[in-house]
Amino acid sequence: MRWKPKVMKTMALGLVLTTFLAGCSSSTGSSSDSKDGKTKDGKVELRMTWWGSQSRHDQTQEIIKKFEEENPDIKITSEFTGFDGYFEKMAAQAAGNNLPDIMQQNFGEYLNQYADKNLLADLSEYVEDGTINVDGVSDIIMDSGKQGDKILGIPTGTNALTAFYNVDMLKEVGVENLDGNWSWDEYVDIATKVHEKTGEFGTRLMEPKNLFEYYLREKGQKLFNEDGTALGYKDDKLLSDYFELNKKMVDAGVAPGYDTIQQIKGVEDELIVHGKAPFDFRWSNQATALDSASEQELAMTLLPGDNNREGMFLKPAMLWSVSENSKHKEEAARFIDFFTNNIEVYEIGGSDRGVPIKEEIRNEMASTLSDTDKKVFDYIEMVTDNSSPIDSNYPQQASEVLGALQEVDELVMYGQLSPKDGAKEFRKKAESILGR
Repeated sequence: MRWKPKVMKTMALGLVLTTFLAGCSSSTGSSSDSKDGKTKDGKVELRMTWWGSQSRHDQTQEIIKKFEEENPDIKITSEFTGFDGYFEKMAAQAAGNNLPDIMQQNFGEYLNQYADKNLLADLSEYVEDGTINVDGVSDIIMDSGKQGDKILGIPTGTNALTAFYNVDMLKEVGVENLDGNWSWDEYVDIATKVHEKTGEFGTRLMEPKNLFEYYLREKGQKLFNEDGTALGYKDDKLLSDYFELNKKMVDAGVAPGYDTIQQIKGVEDELIVHGKAPFDFRWSNQATALDSASEQELAMTLLPGDNNREGMFLKPAMLWSVSENSKHKEEAARFIDFFTNNIEVYEIGGSDRGVPIKEEIRNEMASTLSDTDKKVFDYIEMVTDNSSPIDSNYPQQASEVLGALQEVDELVMYGQLSPKDGAKEFRKKAESILGR
């Protein structure tokens, strides 16, 4: 019997949710059930949730402890998990009108989805009255958390896609350095040489939800049209070519298939961490988790492509949002201000949630950056000089569309659909979702 992606995905989701429920943690104990959202000793109690690696969980708990020391009238009860399952859990809480007071939010599909359902508080009044101090933050960065004239999320930091690479594995095939000027063909060529030389994989399989959008942008196209009512590209050959690029490497053993990818339990378990693949394309803020887990020398450069300046973009690593149903929005805003403006937050967390959005914090950190954080700061500066504006035209159904892309990608990589038929199948699914 052949592998059935949807069945496996359902089983995996069930396991993830079970793991999440078992793994949820409280920073200081159980939550109060009082109707006014206060503990028995009169403190305002805030529920806060985020996704991330174990290192981020540990850092965030320490940040919360600092905040509570400086704000003894507030107690924060924390809930956290990996990215997988996070938004499924949030959807269940939203359906029960039980979203946490403070939530880590994702730019694009998820922010818009929650905003369109009026589940997020407008933080404009807290920014205007100075409760959340964002003086000096660029409008481009702040706009990423806006919908219309409402501020629905405060960026935790600046982020960008990057090509992480293993310096020593590339040296084995004569590649001393990557400066961001490389084509897709050169990427495949290096990956293939490393595979043939070392017997390891030559690259990690690209994750389609983020990387197909980059692939389109690099070729002057967009994933969604301007008003978010349809796909933004007309020629299915673009997706067929993207599938073909990856499928050839999977079939040759240069890149792993989904049977390998689905065994990876978190960032710390990735192939590049263990010297099992030289390339991994992901977000720059994950450098801390990768470097802390790996004994390999990892470097960062722009993604491949003849026009990667157009493909690359800066985005908020993530956003802090407050639920509309929170009884204590002002106290939640005070935590966001603490996270944005307190140097100790970044001394604890480094660049894990992106490069700080405030220049004064960046300047204050400059002389004491860890090697990893200096690498990330330098990389963000490189992307700032070699990128184009982010696409913000994500429709409410974007997460469903990207989920469909993931499903079709699995079918193509397993050989159940040809790249050409996969591209057609994705358009059919996307049009059905966007047409509802």
